Amino acid sequence: MLRLTEIKLPLDHPESALREAILGKLNITAEQLLGYAVVRRGYDARKRGAITFIYSLDVQTTCDDQVLRRFQKDNSVKSAPDMTYHFVAQAPPNLTERPVVIGLGPCGLFAGLVLAQMGFRPIILERGKAVRERTVDTFGLWRKRVLNPESNVQFGEGGAGTFSDGKLHSQIKDPHYRGRKVLTEFVKAGAPEEILYVSKPHIGTFRLVGMVENMRNTIQSLGGEIRFQSRVHQINVEQGEVRAVTLADGEVIDTRHVVLAVGHSARDTFQMLYDQGVYVEAKPFSIGLRIEHPQSLVDRCRFGPQAGHPLLGAADYKLVHHCKNGRSVYSFCMCPGGTVVAAASEPGRVVTNGMSQYSRNERNANSAIVVGITPEDYPDGPLAGIEFQRHWEERAFELGGGNYDAPGQLVGDFLAKRPSTRFGQVQPSYTPAVHLGDLSTCLPEYAIDAIREALPAFDKQIKGFAMSDAVLTGVETRTSSPVRVKRKDDYQSVNTQGLYPAGEGAGYAGGILSAAVDGIKVAEALALDMIASTTSTAD
Repeated sequence: MLRLTEIKLPLDHPESALREAILGKLNITAEQLLGYAVVRRGYDARKRGAITFIYSLDVQTTCDDQVLRRFQKDNSVKSAPDMTYHFVAQAPPNLTERPVVIGLGPCGLFAGLVLAQMGFRPIILERGKAVRERTVDTFGLWRKRVLNPESNVQFGEGGAGTFSDGKLHSQIKDPHYRGRKVLTEFVKAGAPEEILYVSKPHIGTFRLVGMVENMRNTIQSLGGEIRFQSRVHQINVEQGEVRAVTLADGEVIDTRHVVLAVGHSARDTFQMLYDQGVYVEAKPFSIGLRIEHPQSLVDRCRFGPQAGHPLLGAADYKLVHHCKNGRSVYSFCMCPGGTVVAAASEPGRVVTNGMSQYSRNERNANSAIVVGITPEDYPDGPLAGIEFQRHWEERAFELGGGNYDAPGQLVGDFLAKRPSTRFGQVQPSYTPAVHLGDLSTCLPEYAIDAIREALPAFDKQIKGFAMSDAVLTGVETRTSSPVRVKRKDDYQSVNTQGLYPAGEGAGYAGGILSAAVDGIKVAEALALDMIASTTSTAD
């Protein structure tokens, strides 16, 4: 099998063009081409009005060896890598211990799935509810201003990624193609097959719900056990080794192997770990505001006259600006054709996030415009970043009116340093509602100054980005975990044997795909350790 890259074709090319491009590139006859598959399809939009698709293909011919010799100095043709996932272990039939996975977001879901596929029958504990019940509770905040602290955008089956754009791309290094395993399992669970090859795959909330349910059923069919509304009260540690977990209802589950996949908002869990002496350290994250524009504005700027083309869909963007005060401001979690959502998980606090459906056909584009901060900004201990987040979430709750409405301001007023009193062309999508006013006190002064400097700079890249009627909504504080539960090369905690910190909450991922990949890595390491422990005990 050959891997061909950099195959460029016009946006509206016929289906036969790919085959013709292969024949021309390899200089072979139609009879010598046995078949091909699209591995990746991206686009080059640098020349608006002349957008091209760029393909990577896996091709099988009757003369692969001859072709490779001919293209030995051309990196655009080489042997196709084996992207098949290979399990690292299989549970022995005499294994009695069961590993415990805490959390059923992308990381916990894939850690549990891979452990189940290897025969380890994991017990997965999720403090929130099953995904459909959780959806009802989440809509309770959005529509009725009723927050359930244990079932919301952050907590419940599927994790925070369920109420997001469902982005499935990442910049992580993945030499073993674990990401391909993730995408393949998603397709098996009901995702569109295009996520296997488009350059920026996404799924969207409604599709994710059914997929998560299907994956849950797979885990259970393989002997795994999933318990909802099962909050972990304590991880029982003796002489630096895990011995059990204790649930909030008092039940004790004996185990020596625990995957900690709790997500970035499990603040009480971080406190519990710290109190028990598990090594935790503060880490950098970002804070900022959500911004909304008409999606049509972004489409025109990115795609020009080809805006609206069905194969291109809604346009996205990625922006960064380095400010005079030393801060960096960048766009984060950009949601084309999406909505801004209420993402609070604690009473009396307001948090924003972005979400899109698979169609991405809502009227507004939104993204977070965030400012990077470091532990130097919150120097009072490993958990100080949590209190830093809480302070600004409480301030947003106050500015929004104290009823889970979010504070907002038009960009023109924000830049002019005057309060907003009414909306213009852009109607905000956040529910329950946006309460207009002055956002200058909803974040630290250095963050407000940095965002004010960045918006006109971004306008030079996307004309209209600083349009007066664009809407800013506060606050975005959950960009990533404010802590890291540090681990060793064997994926176990640096001072607690048998505890495997994983995913976003532990500080080792950022997004659905990277969290899922990290869950697979941890599951592999745990499985090998369980087998080694069983063997040494038998000896």
